[in-house]
Amino acid sequence: MDSQQVIEKFKARGALLEGHFLLTSGLHSSVYLQCAQVLQYPEDAAAFGTELARRFADRSIRLVASPAIGGIVIGHEVARALGARFIWTERQDGNMTLRRGFSVLPNEPTLVIEDVITTGGSTIETIRTLRENGANIIAAGSIIDRSGGRATVGVERISLATLSVPAVDASECYACKRGQPLVKPGSRKNLAAN
Repeated sequence: MDSQQVIEKFKARGALLEGHFLLTSGLHSSVYLQCAQVLQYPEDAAAFGTELARRFADRSIRLVASPAIGGIVIGHEVARALGARFIWTERQDGNMTLRRGFSVLPNEPTLVIEDVITTGGSTIETIRTLRENGANIIAAGSIIDRSGGRATVGVERISLATLSVPAVDASECYACKRGQPLVKPGSRKNLAAN
């Protein structure tokens, strides 16, 4: 599976959206990748998970971890394909943490998987949390890298497709200046333009 095939699958599933979006990072963008629209199809989730797992097959990964909620489906599929255990991190009181009784074995070879990377913030927080709990972070991966390869997370990072999609602070957003309604994907709510 090459980068173009990944992007074509997103388009075919109506998961590549254009407009004025508020990203998880707090930045604004004219393009949003709604991974849930693709990952709702088990055959697509399995294909992406298998392809990501193939790229890490020689790393002796024992644990795959993802930030909730976006990374859960693809992380689980990668773990399944690698024959590894799967857990996720989630925010509690604003901090990324392990909950639900999840734990990490000392020096456990771990792969962090995300659906889409923009700034790498959620992946970095997940890596930090896992390291604090004793994991040995081998690498990170995602279906899409929308940073054009610029996002760094402190370990090797691989994506199935890379796009260069601008994401800007609200103060620099042309759509805000034009008064275009801001949408927070997932909620379908229009937000007041900043």
